[in-house]
Amino acid sequence: MEIGTTLTRFIIEQQRNYPAATGEFTNLLIELTKAGKIIAREVNKAGLAETMGLTGHTNVHGEEVQKLDAFANATIIKATDHTGHLAGVVSEEMRGIHQIPDPLLRGDYVLVADPVDGSSNIDVNVSIGTIFSIYRRRRKDGAAQLEDFLRKGSEQLCAGYIIYGSSTMLVYTTGQGVHGFTLDPTIGEFLLSHEGIAMPPRGRIYSVNESYYNRWDVGVQRYVDYVKEENEAAGRPYSARYIGSLVADFHRNMLKGGIFLYPGEVNAPQGKLRLVYEAAPLAFIAQQAGGAASTGQQAILDMQAEELHQRVPLIIGSADDVEEAEAFFQGRRS
Repeated sequence: MEIGTTLTRFIIEQQRNYPAATGEFTNLLIELTKAGKIIAREVNKAGLAETMGLTGHTNVHGEEVQKLDAFANATIIKATDHTGHLAGVVSEEMRGIHQIPDPLLRGDYVLVADPVDGSSNIDVNVSIGTIFSIYRRRRKDGAAQLEDFLRKGSEQLCAGYIIYGSSTMLVYTTGQGVHGFTLDPTIGEFLLSHEGIAMPPRGRIYSVNESYYNRWDVGVQRYVDYVKEENEAAGRPYSARYIGSLVADFHRNMLKGGIFLYPGEVNAPQGKLRLVYEAAPLAFIAQQAGGAASTGQQAILDMQAEELHQRVPLIIGSADDVEEAEAFFQGRRS
């Protein structure tokens, strides 16, 4: 499709590939992008508005809640709960399910969101993002249930993220490739800028917080040592690039190739990142762009979620790099 096509038109054109489509999913996705525009506006003026700093509350993970986290969470719910397309919403900022209240209509889908990934970086002007995912609910009536959200990542209908950086960009997939749209602030529209994003099969960038090196098991340590080795014929050493904002690190590596690692630790093998809100949505995007995502032992998309806030190790990026990292983690290489 022509570069510069509006997101709304692109989504509607894509819907025509599905003759049985009712338009509900399309309308839900369009409303969700409106929330992204509102959040982008607040991010861009955060230094001038009351959206910086802490709320004084802690979330379900015991983390201090940033004002921007609370604002973004409320904005996503407000933008989508009245559409009649959702049965419920879960978020990294909420303990349980936000049910669509009466008298609003309930729909056939459920929404998963990490409202602001990397929000602690807002006060130093580092890129941050919003991650989202949509599933079809299991039952057609009644309130949303935990079983609607505790799914394998392979069951996602749509996953995407919005990155708030030097420009605001939305990247999403519905299982038919990955497409990127850049927000034109002069007209308030997301315009097609990256159609059919394909992640390079191998990169020369690794992204990991090496201050945790002594906490990793030997397989992780050996892999990181390996990518730092001087071997010009094999394209090593890799360049270290770590922003500390998952969306930003993933976005760079998806476009340029490379690997992001947030492995488990010897005393905390479960890792830190959340399966439902972070790992599974980005894994779906990576897969659709030709990349891969793993815990180091298992493909992320094959994991059955057992808790809303379940944590997992995450290794994600170019397919060949992820496969190579798995070999080290599993002791098949040393």
